[in-house]
Amino acid sequence: MSNQSDSDSNDMSAADAESSGAAAVETPASELPAADEVVTALQKERDELYDRLLRATAEFDNYRKRVEKERREMLEFAAADVLADLLPIIDDLERALAAPAGGDAEAYRKGVEIIYRQMQDLLKRHNVTALDTLGSDFDPHVHQAVIHEVSDAHREGEVMAELRRGYKKGERLLRPAMVKVAKTS
Repeated sequence: MSNQSDSDSNDMSAADAESSGAAAVETPASELPAADEVVTALQKERDELYDRLLRATAEFDNYRKRVEKERREMLEFAAADVLADLLPIIDDLERALAAPAGGDAEAYRKGVEIIYRQMQDLLKRHNVTALDTLGSDFDPHVHQAVIHEVSDAHREGEVMAELRRGYKKGERLLRPAMVKVAKTS
């Protein structure tokens, strides 16, 4: 019998808990905000979020424009350095062209060789190297084959002649080499 009374008291306490919990969840209607206030608060929050979105979008757009301008200026600055290095060589070429056209071809050749060495030094200072192509296997990533010629003296795909030199700056290809490639008959 005591078991039955225990279960009755458990049932009664569970019912009391349910009724007290339900009362705690319910809020009197007088304490609820009016629908107009809720709508106004939501509209204000929406407007604030929209304003923040517009500001973030404008800031990002300004950042993008600033980065693009800085990138352009950096490229112009780098190009100006290379062009400034070229100016003394242009001066030497102008002096060579202004020299009297006499019969001394050897002196003219020496002047051109000096200018050529200056150009080679300029390329070296800017980490530009010529591609070594003669005797190498044809590589479409660095060679541009303009002639294929049958040759028994060369292996298939070997570069037989360089028609225009190719150049790299560091690991980046500036210009592919124009080559003549051997093929077997």
